[in-house]
Amino acid sequence: MMSSIGIKDMRAFYAIVEEGNISHAAQRLDVAQPALSRQMKRLEEILKVTLFERGSRRIRLTEAGRIFYNRVEKIIGMIDGTIREVAEIGSGEKGSIKLGTIISSGAMILPELINAFHEKYPSVTFEIWEGEGARILELLDTRLIEIAITRTQVDNMIYESLVLPNEPLVMVMNQQNACGEAKDEVKFIELADQPLIIPLRWKSIFITHCRRLGFEPKITCVSDSIVQNLLMVKMNLGISMVPMSSKTLLTDGNLIYKRLIEPEITTHTVVAWLKNQTLSASCLNLISLFKDLFMSKI
Repeated sequence: MMSSIGIKDMRAFYAIVEEGNISHAAQRLDVAQPALSRQMKRLEEILKVTLFERGSRRIRLTEAGRIFYNRVEKIIGMIDGTIREVAEIGSGEKGSIKLGTIISSGAMILPELINAFHEKYPSVTFEIWEGEGARILELLDTRLIEIAITRTQVDNMIYESLVLPNEPLVMVMNQQNACGEAKDEVKFIELADQPLIIPLRWKSIFITHCRRLGFEPKITCVSDSIVQNLLMVKMNLGISMVPMSSKTLLTDGNLIYKRLIEPEITTHTVVAWLKNQTLSASCLNLISLFKDLFMSKI
């Protein structure tokens, strides 16, 4: 059965799901919409399942469709990654760099990095994926991307990596609900009874420190979306823990950033790529530039 399904069928299905409707997918694939519809009908007949829920203006997948999509995403990633590895070994003057990043680290690194890179290699384009750390590493594992920027600890048996110096975590608060006696610092103990918004990755260590100081933190929300957390603070819904570099994500005069102390908690940014993957020349050039821009400051 599967021998009757080709990569063109998978790419067509993937495009429909990504675009959300058949007409947009047909434009993306440069094919006629009726032909694309017939191709999907044939695909369903081969698989003997219904992939799409009918009657909706926007594409909705059935349970079988979701499973098929997850597999197709990985297959296309591996095929494209293999083609890219073979075809893009050269000077790196042209090509496309696919990278994934978590929001906070990407906002700190990417604008300066891409600007400097484009000055040297103006014909190279970028495709950037955003997500939480585990998702970014999953994209790297399936070769949908070549480089991952994350705060997640990586296995040095699987990945090559560059690690930026530790940066402190800070508490961002609305000036209407500011706490802490010092202007630029806030102690753990001063957060007792304050409504708190804590990223999931630091929830455990945060609670541990609070309990050691004799209080149970009042956590009203756990969220790894740094931008969402900043917006909730802006609306005065609580005080949030964020990396210091997150100051660049939202400019607002009502927000106050105070370094968390007694004890201090730090985090760091990791740039990683697969050990067994032959990187394109463009990616090697990007990693080299990253070292020049950021690692030389260490």
